[in-house]
Amino acid sequence: FFCCFLDFGSFLFFSFFFFFLMIRRPPRSTLSSSSAASDVYKRQVSTQSTGQHLGKMVSLKLQKRLAASVLNCGKRKIWLDPNEVNEISMANSRLNIRKLAKDGLVIKKPVKVHSRYSVRMKLEAKRKGRHTGTGKRKGSSDARLPTAVIWMRRLRVLRRLLAKYRDTKKIDKYMYHELYMKCKGNVFKNKRVLVEHIHKAKGRKNLEKSLAEQAEARRNKARALKSKRQGKAEAAAGASTD
Repeated sequence: FFCCFLDFGSFLFFSFFFFFLMIRRPPRSTLSSSSAASDVYKRQVSTQSTGQHLGKMVSLKLQKRLAASVLNCGKRKIWLDPNEVNEISMANSRLNIRKLAKDGLVIKKPVKVHSRYSVRMKLEAKRKGRHTGTGKRKGSSDARLPTAVIWMRRLRVLRRLLAKYRDTKKIDKYMYHELYMKCKGNVFKNKRVLVEHIHKAKGRKNLEKSLAEQAEARRNKARALKSKRQGKAEAAAGASTD
């Protein structure tokens, strides 16, 4: 009977010992060795602590959205006072947000300055010819400024000048049409050449007109003298017959 009791006692002892081994904390992970049970335990503890920490935080997502609507800006431009989180979290309407903005707890951040000073300085230098060498160019010369664009600009300048001269009666419609077709045929390379051609053409036209008028005057004078001589000759012939 005593032997049975010892066997039963040893059985209980080993049962409690193994039970204690099962419920004790898992072995720690070290740099040299790692325990899967320890890693699981760590993850559980970290999850619980993170959940508790998040539970204490206050979400101000609604307040930031309302403030952006009230102050007419984006949500990233809204500043909420971190020392007054509890009071701000109680504001759940635009009226409350306006009051907080008036008190200075909700502020619209100022616009960040994006100066164009350096850009203006570089453009001014480029107008003088700086920073435009071969190393700064990308693309062929025709790609940078197409010849078709140059042609269109030149032709429009010349046609605009012709229309202006025609409207102000400096040239008539016949000369306008003649010069229009010459512009289309690439006769004038710029406006100065066209203006000079117009002046020369008008001078030549005026000269021809004046010469024609002088010739007509001479013809009229000769015609008048001829008729006068004929009258005198007829008068003399009539007198001789009498």
